[in-house]
Amino acid sequence: QVQLVESGGGLVQTGGSLRLSCAASGRTLSNYAMGWFRQAPGKEREFVATIARSGDSTYYADSVKGRFTISRDNAKNTVYLQMNSLKPEDTAVYYCAAGLVPTTVTGTYARWGQGTQVTVSS
Repeated sequence: QVQLVESGGGLVQTGGSLRLSCAASGRTLSNYAMGWFRQAPGKEREFVATIARSGDSTYYADSVKGRFTISRDNAKNTVYLQMNSLKPEDTAVYYCAAGLVPTTVTGTYARWGQGTQVTVSS
């Protein structure tokens, strides 16, 4: 089973940028579709972005489309989430997840990282 560890979260002002990383160990990332999800206090975990095993297909939530970019480097066993033009409503704990196919549904991903906090101030 693959183990996932997120990093790169922190504090940023509105309009700023941040890049999150998700490093895998135990199994090669090339075996999995990957997703990014986020959860704010008092809210349910929501879909952010997903990428196919090969990296040739991506899909984004409407709320982040045009601002966020998901990518992967299978040689480095790492998936990334580049976040630009950040807004206060982007504040949440961000999680990466591994699954069989790229979907928007939380329950379809079998393995999850511990999460990394992103806080956007106004």
